[in-house]
Amino acid sequence: IGTSGHDDPYSWNQTFNPRGRDVDDESKIFSLRKGQFGGTLSWLAADGTDEEQTDGIAASIAIERLEKHSQAGTPFFLAVGLYRPHTPYVAPRKYFQMYPTKAISVPTVPKGYFDTLPKGARDTLLRKKDQVNLPDKLAREAIQAYYASITFADAQIGRILAALKRTGLEKNTVVLFTSDHGYHMGEHGHYQKTTLFENADRVPLLIAGPGVTAAGKTHYGPVEMVDFYRTLGELCGLEVPGTVSGLSLAAALRDPDVRIRKSALTQYSNGYSLRTDRYRYTEWGQDGAGGAELYDRTKDPGEMVNLAGTIAVKATQAELSKMLRQRVALALEKPKGLMQVRFSNRRRVR
Repeated sequence: IGTSGHDDPYSWNQTFNPRGRDVDDESKIFSLRKGQFGGTLSWLAADGTDEEQTDGIAASIAIERLEKHSQAGTPFFLAVGLYRPHTPYVAPRKYFQMYPTKAISVPTVPKGYFDTLPKGARDTLLRKKDQVNLPDKLAREAIQAYYASITFADAQIGRILAALKRTGLEKNTVVLFTSDHGYHMGEHGHYQKTTLFENADRVPLLIAGPGVTAAGKTHYGPVEMVDFYRTLGELCGLEVPGTVSGLSLAAALRDPDVRIRKSALTQYSNGYSLRTDRYRYTEWGQDGAGGAELYDRTKDPGEMVNLAGTIAVKATQAELSKMLRQRVALALEKPKGLMQVRFSNRRRVR
């Protein structure tokens, strides 16, 4: 917070890295690991207003930029990254009060559950030992804090969208809302991210604006984040370079029943996971040497019963395995004509 982090400065002509009172309040934050915040469960019901928090400041900056662009009448691309609900879950106290801990239920897993999984999956779920089998009170407080952070972030997004409408920019501006990953809050006995289950792999995706004639409707087919570039390019009437990966989702924004993809591919650690309309199929290690997982989401939306290796799904598993490996091979192909630019001296490297 307050720094450029992993940002790519060559992608922007203006950057803003706000720093709010949440940084100054770090000594007040509760953490499972004292003094550590980003990679462990940690939270604070903060004093002060929304606008004093880092994300509140970010929203205010975004609103200011929108107001300036509305007066200038020039095209723009504005990326607004909010920190919450990333840990530490810091939000003004009023958002915590919306979610009484006594009304929160904590997910549980049956005895022996982890033994049903390949080692790769089991390792991702159990690698943070201090977050396994959390006491009920602590788990409820963590979930409350997560909900509070989401609601706080939602309020900041609402401020930005209100400014978009107030300035008249909503009539000719495409808005894409998403996140960089999903999240576990006790599902599969795990907290936070870094797994190949639906909880960690699926992200929210909302698109609105000109060209979105199916507003308010849902496309239920699998899509990928790599599709965003082509989608925004088409909606904005821009020519997209042939080296860009992904598929445009524009057709589904006009008719949500249009099929864009048959599957979505996710990779983490030494595993690959394929999501189709019905199944999630995961392989660990080289060519699945580390084991596999297969879930029928029509019957098991929580992905708790691993069917891989059973006779009942033998043909289905073989088909999904073939599809997964084809998708991985395609993803690893370097687009023809793609060149790397070495920014230190602007010299192109083939």
